[in-house]
Amino acid sequence: MPRTAPDTLSIGRLARAAGLPTATLRYYERIGLITADQRSPANYRLYRPELLARLRFIRRAQTLGFHLQEIAELLSLHTRPDADSAAVKTIAEARLAEIEQKMTDLARMRAGLIELTQRCPGQGDIRHCPILAALDAEATA
Repeated sequence: MPRTAPDTLSIGRLARAAGLPTATLRYYERIGLITADQRSPANYRLYRPELLARLRFIRRAQTLGFHLQEIAELLSLHTRPDADSAAVKTIAEARLAEIEQKMTDLARMRAGLIELTQRCPGQGDIRHCPILAALDAEATA
């Protein structure tokens, strides 16, 4: 295990503290969400402990459904004191609209599956399965 300065964390220690795999941290670094502040003499990445707050921000944003590109935009806005909160609201409203569209699509899929499963007796010759017949009819329509 590499020795780190007292005010830095190795990628492994940061990953454990954040509850994330090291591969995730490397990916976040590759796409620019986080940066290593320095390298050890053995060329290991070294991170400031304050980066934990940024990783918690990323995780909370992901639980709300934000994509990593949106999270990068939110982080950029968050670190700019001159930024307008209208930009943050616009990003959140766009995410909300996509979630609502997905919910509508899921409700439509659910209704379709309910109808198909209610029509299927669940026994008998597969050639007369109403579920397969409906799927076949949609594929040829």
